[in-house]
Amino acid sequence: MQLVRNISTNPEVRVTKEHRTAGILENFEEGQRYSQHGLRKFVRGRSPQIMPSINGFFSDPE
Repeated sequence: MQLVRNISTNPEVRVTKEHRTAGILENFEEGQRYSQHGLRKFVRGRSPQIMPSINGFFSDPE
């Protein structure tokens, strides 16, 4: 029901798979800037720990 309502009431909904990557066409460039943001690129390959040395100090029984 939700899908039918979205398709019928919102003309910007992309139904076909080819057009789904664009989302809303006016915001496509903004979405690319958001996903390729400098901070996101920096954090992408890092471990999820904030302070790994302190975490290691308290969790490793040495």
